[in-house]
This record gives sequence, C-alpha cells and structure tokens, in this order.
Amino acid sequence: MKENYDIIVIGAGLGGLTAGAKLAREGKKVLLLEQHDRPGGCATTFRRRDFTMEVGLHEMDGLHPGDLKTRIFRDLGISGRVDFIPVPEFYRFLNGRQDIVIPHDPEAAKSILAEHFPGQETGIEQYFHHVLNAKKIIAEQSGKPGRSVGHFLDEIITDEDLKLVLLGNLGYFHDDPYTLSLNYYLTAQGSYYGGRANFIRGGSQELSDALTGIIEENNGTVRLNSLVTGIEYQGGQPSGVTYENARGRQKESHTDHAGQIIVNAAVPNLAASLLPGSDGKRLARAISGNRIGASLLTVYFGFSKPLKTLGNKHYSTFVYHPSVHTQADIVTNNHSDFSTRGFTFVDYSQVDSRLAPEGKSVGAACCVDYPEDWQGMLREEYVRLKADVADIITGRCEAFIPGFRDAVEHVEVATSLSVERFTLNPGGAVYGFAQHPDKSSEYLSELPGNIHIASAWGKFGGGFSGAIISGYMTALQILRKRS
Repeated sequence: MKENYDIIVIGAGLGGLTAGAKLAREGKKVLLLEQHDRPGGCATTFRRRDFTMEVGLHEMDGLHPGDLKTRIFRDLGISGRVDFIPVPEFYRFLNGRQDIVIPHDPEAAKSILAEHFPGQETGIEQYFHHVLNAKKIIAEQSGKPGRSVGHFLDEIITDEDLKLVLLGNLGYFHDDPYTLSLNYYLTAQGSYYGGRANFIRGGSQELSDALTGIIEENNGTVRLNSLVTGIEYQGGQPSGVTYENARGRQKESHTDHAGQIIVNAAVPNLAASLLPGSDGKRLARAISGNRIGASLLTVYFGFSKPLKTLGNKHYSTFVYHPSVHTQADIVTNNHSDFSTRGFTFVDYSQVDSRLAPEGKSVGAACCVDYPEDWQGMLREEYVRLKADVADIITGRCEAFIPGFRDAVEHVEVATSLSVERFTLNPGGAVYGFAQHPDKSSEYLSELPGNIHIASAWGKFGGGFSGAIISGYMTALQILRKRS
C-alpha cells in the first residue's frame, strides 16, 4: 500500500538525519529510508568483544558559541541527549625530524611553531590570519580564480617541515595540498583552531541515534534495511521513491510518495541509477568535471589496557614518513606501501570515551586509501593483505608507543572497499567530491526543483560538520519554499 509523506529522505547519514529531524520537528510528515542496518553512515559504531569501535569520528570541530552546529544542536534539542567531550590538543606531529604538539588555541600554537621554526614568524602569522579570518578572506577573493592550500603555503612559508606540520591533518579533507581548495581548507581548519574540537561520549552512533529518536518522536518514520532503487515520476516531476528490503533473500518492493525528496546519498549514484531518463543524464553531464574524493583505510584496535598507562600522552598523532620532504611528496606517499604511507593514530583512552570497559581501551589508525589498492584480488589475497597491513601499522605504532603490540587484544581492518560496501559511496569516498579549487556546484541547479542534496556531496562538502550543515540548510530551504 502506497503512503503519502511531505518529505522522503534517502539515506540516514548525518545530512539526512539532520534534515529529517528539523523537518519532523516543524510538523512535516517524514519518511527516512536507510539501506544499512543502523543509522549514521560514517557516524556509526560497531561492537567487537568488549569494545565499541568508532567508525568515523576522531574529533568534531567547533561547538563554540559562534559555530553554526551549536545553533543547530540547540534548535534540535541535541544538547541534553549527547555529551560532547573536549579533546586535549589538536594533534601531535611526527616525521623523524619533528616531534611537535599543536594545541587548539591559536596563540599558543603560534608560539610553539615560532619556537620550533625561527625565522618563519611572518609566515606563521599570515597562516593564522587567514585561518582565523576565513569568511573575510574568502569574501575578498570573490570572483578571483581559486587557489590551492599548497600554493598558498609556498607563497608565505619557506621551511618545508613547517608546511608539513601545518598540513598534519590534511587527511581530514583531501589527499593532495596542491589540489585542495584554499577557501575550503580555511573554513574547516579555522573551526578547529577557533573553537577547539570534541569527541562524542559513547561514539558517534550516539548522535545518529539521537537524531533518529527526534524524527520518530515527532511522528516521522525511519526504515532501516531499506534500499532505494529508483525515483518515481508523475506529470514529469519526481513524486516518490521505490525501495526494497536490503537484507534477506526475499526482496519486497515498496513505493511511497512525497512532495519533496532529500538525497543523503552519493550524487553519482543519483545520476546513474535513481534519476530516470533525461534528468539522470543531465545530472551525469553536470558532475562529469568533478573528481570523486579519496577514501580511508582504518585499523581498529581493542587494547587490554589504556594506552595512557604505557606513557602515551596524546589523543591524535599524525605520522609522516621521513621520505616526505615537501608538500609535493604527500600525494605520492598516499599511494605508497603501507610501511611508509602517512597515517593518524587516535587514542580514545585520552578522553572519557566510554568505548571500552574499565581497564581496557580502544584506538584507531587511519590513512588515505584508494579502491585500486584492493580491487581484483581473490578473497584469500584480500584477507591476507589486510592482516599484513594490521601488522605493519601495529609495528609503526610500537615505534612511538612502546608496549603497543603487547597491549593489542583485537585488531581488524576496514578498507576503501569496506567503506564502499557499507555506504554505497563510489570508491568508498568519505568526503564526496574532491574539494578542488575549481570544483563546481552548478550541478545542483540541474536537479528537479523538489529534489535536494543533503550530504557530503552537496555544496558544503564532507566531514561531520559539512553533512550536518548541509542537512540543516536543506531543511530550512524546504520550509521557506513551502511557506
């Protein structure tokens, strides 16, 4: 039996959940469909033995008074449902030549960097001026050709190691500084320095579940294990979706209708398989100039003890191999063997994460990954290479946290193919389209008027913040249009 809704949301990532929660609270009849067995997309957790493994969240930027997410969470009533824990510092950077801890406080960060890199004070000041005044800088550059963060750093700084230190968390955004939009980088990085960062106690699933609860408490419907297979049309306009249960052998198909459709899914998939006929072809042409972003590989660790008892003092440690001497080396290194590829290690025992029972802890090592690293293998080869990667990364962590290997109680690896399987994002892309300086968002104007993008693939880009803001702004757009 077909049902009618005001809004159908395709996908329960943070963008879809945020949009659905806002619209449900405003009295709209919402149906949210998610192909996975839990809501959240990359904002999820899973259980292994005693451990809750955090899928995607290292640290969420912002949540200071001026941060839009603060307003969004207040509006949706998130504050009393989710605990946000400040993380102790931005990151520790290691590359064999430098061992430096960068705090979130910009003045403290400037002092530390000036001490480590004498003679670079002017460049350091220029860097933080741009990062902390991103809105103003971007407005001043309006109408001018886009620049990359790599070229910007080359203009203001001469010390190559200083550039690498500043780019320690590049993997939060992209894989190559010379193809990463400066404007995008300044906005995102400024939120880390301007407003600290937080982890979600219990893991990011807590936020996803809270948003799901808000939808359901306001008479919305959330259906998991429900794979959308197409968008229905009536009178030349999208009018609903067809979907089927995504688990089990017996597939049951359903069709429901709505005046507005929110897509919290990969735009290439929308063009290739969900939008029929000329609308799908037109969208495919409009996005053809945009490159799909990189994916990530994660090694999940469960430890028999908190790593801080082994002397580790840092929440996030970014490790660059000594062979990376310049910015130009970074993208080459991201395609290198896992024995040399840069990675991030997050020690959740440094905060009250609630991811492990007392006396134990959880950690994760993460690096840029590409599907071509894994495609075409037999199942046995794939499993063996994952085990090799886990062993390699364990050994590399042992080098800066002695006793690491002996503390490992559980370890497993998720590759770019794992991300693709669970999120359906092509290539396992975690940030949507790559944020190139010349990336176009004109494809959004090619969509039918009642279809909206609320995900990392929209104009706000990827990451938790980009998805949340995209979802909220999409909901406001629909509410204003309908009013």
